[in-house]
Amino acid sequence: MKRTLIVVVVMVAILCVGAISASAAPTFVGAEKCKMCHKLQYDSWGQTKHAKATENAKASTKMKFEAACLTCHGTNKDEAMAGVQCEACHGAGSDYKGLSVMKDVAKAKAAGLVIPVQATCDGCHDGKDHHKKMAFTKDVHAHKAPAQ
Repeated sequence: MKRTLIVVVVMVAILCVGAISASAAPTFVGAEKCKMCHKLQYDSWGQTKHAKATENAKASTKMKFEAACLTCHGTNKDEAMAGVQCEACHGAGSDYKGLSVMKDVAKAKAAGLVIPVQATCDGCHDGKDHHKKMAFTKDVHAHKAPAQ
């Protein structure tokens, strides 16, 4: 009887852990993980202001840097993921980062991949205060190798 009770308790614990992890919100994985498959885009992004957004905000003499700045000048709203990395626009990648998911756009979107549109940019580039309004461009970073 005691052994059966232990087995049942262990099984319930395993099911609970599985349910909790399945319902957990996606987490950020960082641009370095994206780079493994998207090197061209990563290298292109590295040349943009987004890549150095946290660093530039901290160095600014126009405004005092504070934690609220990281809402737009950081990826995870803290300095752990400095700059406006991939997931700031494409959504937290833990659930879509796998190759089997990323190979299927519908699967990737279902797993949380965001395909940016003007509203994505407007989240930070709203034209208020120092948030310069920007027009969305599909080619914000390279998607193909340059013609040789």
